[in-house]
Amino acid sequence: MERRLQQGRHGWRTLRRIGRVTLVLLLVLGTAGAVWNVLAIRHYRKAFPPPGKLFTVNGNQMHLYCSGAGSPTVVLESGLGDDFLTWGKVQPALSLATRVCSYDRAGLGWSEPQSGPRDATPIASQLHELLQQAQVKGPLLLMGHSAGGIYIRAYASRYPHEVAGLVFVDASSPTQDSVMPANLRALDERGGLQVSLMKALMWLGVDRVLGVCDQVPPGFEAQAGLLKADACIPAQVDAYQGEQADWSASLLETAQTGPYGDLPILVFSRDPNASLPSQLPAPVTAAELRQGMLIWDGLQQQLAQLSTHGQRIIAKGSGHYIQLDRPDVLNRAVAIFIQQVRKGSVLVSDGRVQVE
Repeated sequence: MERRLQQGRHGWRTLRRIGRVTLVLLLVLGTAGAVWNVLAIRHYRKAFPPPGKLFTVNGNQMHLYCSGAGSPTVVLESGLGDDFLTWGKVQPALSLATRVCSYDRAGLGWSEPQSGPRDATPIASQLHELLQQAQVKGPLLLMGHSAGGIYIRAYASRYPHEVAGLVFVDASSPTQDSVMPANLRALDERGGLQVSLMKALMWLGVDRVLGVCDQVPPGFEAQAGLLKADACIPAQVDAYQGEQADWSASLLETAQTGPYGDLPILVFSRDPNASLPSQLPAPVTAAELRQGMLIWDGLQQQLAQLSTHGQRIIAKGSGHYIQLDRPDVLNRAVAIFIQQVRKGSVLVSDGRVQVE
């Protein structure tokens, strides 16, 4: 019996030694990965500076990139967690028609974080100050994708005298969280753990080892260097989480915005008849997802009805990121819309939906 006890104690000590060695190796590898990720970010950021300029807003640097010339100025507002690079297939084309400005919200892209809440009101205020610093004056044509649709509504309500029109790109609506199926609403809550895990993998350099940080979407080959300089930055996940945490406040703040009288509005929507993804996020069913798509389609129509001069276009075959899936539709229709706003000849809405 004593011999067995000694053997057991010896085996336990061996397991503890193995555990300690494994822990040390993991710590070394994690530290090495984190250092590598930091050095890689510094390298790419130095090698590939962004176009445009940095301006000081509330004591922090914010990035703004303007191209083209003419009036009105199109101001591009990205969706949750996205920055100016998401407009890479749109800004060059629209710049042939007028002046176009994209920017990075605080903590995203090349803009430094801002202290305080990250709901729609401070975001609109910071954009206004950024445009003032850069001497970008109205009339402005605000163009917002997804959550950016909420942010441009906040801007239009605070600074209506500057705004000549609104363009919604499959944009969010203030009432969406209250009308969507429960399982779809809960996806954001369950996604919090996934976002935290994603941040940890970035911080430890795992994503860089796996090549995630070097991925370049089709059509963005010219921006490959910028995409690498903008990838796998844990602090940007913090900015995303900050806006996500204050999302309910953003919806409440814009719930009473509109209608906008005869302010020109152009709405682009994803294709409601697009195929469902092959893998559905559990526990969402195909029926719930289809129901959510139909509800979203109805909310898109309501956006067009915010003005007597509202128009709506469904981008056939497109998903949520119309600026990536069907930039041809955006570029063609917005160029025409710019001319209409410029001439004051935007057609009165007759309720019809155009499919392109």
